[in-house]
Amino acid sequence: MLQVENISFAYDTKSVINQLNFKLQKGQNLSVIGESGCGKSTLLKLIYGLYDLDKGNISWNDNSVLGPKFHLIPGHQAMKYLAQDFDLMPFITVEENVGKFLSNTNPAQKAARVAELLDMVEMNDFAKAKAKYLSGGQQQRVALARVLALEPEVLLLDEPFSNIDSFRKGALRRNLFAYLKHQNITCIIATHDSIDALSFSDETIVMKNGAIVQLDESKKVYLQPKNKYVASLFGEVNEVKLSVLKSDFEEDKTILLYANELFLAENSNFEVKVKQSYFKGNTYLIKAVFEGKAIFFENQFPIQDNEMVFLQADEEVLNLRI
Repeated sequence: MLQVENISFAYDTKSVINQLNFKLQKGQNLSVIGESGCGKSTLLKLIYGLYDLDKGNISWNDNSVLGPKFHLIPGHQAMKYLAQDFDLMPFITVEENVGKFLSNTNPAQKAARVAELLDMVEMNDFAKAKAKYLSGGQQQRVALARVLALEPEVLLLDEPFSNIDSFRKGALRRNLFAYLKHQNITCIIATHDSIDALSFSDETIVMKNGAIVQLDESKKVYLQPKNKYVASLFGEVNEVKLSVLKSDFEEDKTILLYANELFLAENSNFEVKVKQSYFKGNTYLIKAVFEGKAIFFENQFPIQDNEMVFLQADEEVLNLRI
């Protein structure tokens, strides 16, 4: 089990991590999301042991993770950390990069392991190519294969799919997280992509200014966001008075609704003026105005600018947010 207990860290005098606490069971996937500069990458580096804590303790299986003050070569032996710069050796081949830390005592076994990993990240065709000739997305896939070569107990990933094409990203994510679950590898992923959190992570941490804003099962973080900041990480979100959506509700309470949770109605108290329609592929994002405030909802077709329309939300969603 990974335990992060009341940790704090600062660069010089600038506080970056503020009294973080959480636990992660072996084999679980955890996503860390939040705005840029909230401390996601720093948290991964602290867990790996690249920095010394100012306060608190990090442990894996009851053994403390110690930083550079205690180790000549920083980094916990049971963990692997994939940074955003990939750290590949440019003048050796893809297969040599992946097999760099594997034993040479059994060449056939090593070659099979390298081929298995390259197949998972769909880079077998580039096995003999030197890393310097690869695109950024290809280098990222090779770096991902390399950190898995020795099957770490804990895998720390910092934006691992940021340079990978959208058409390839989906399959790669499915392959990777299925592999991690099968091998019972604990994984923490710092990401800006809500799909990483919702589709593949058991739990999600939302960070802001170095602190945890919300920690829960990923589905609950999405369905019951603690505040507008949390909800905004998953897409366009609206803050609407509940009395507008439920006529029998008199209190001046507001709730959060995602754009996809509002839809057209024949009549309601929620009448908005359409300003613009944005094509998203399978639907349109509609920007409207209600009482001087922007409102976003989704619709199958575009709506004429300045048209007045009525909106509503499902009763089940409203009850979930009350």
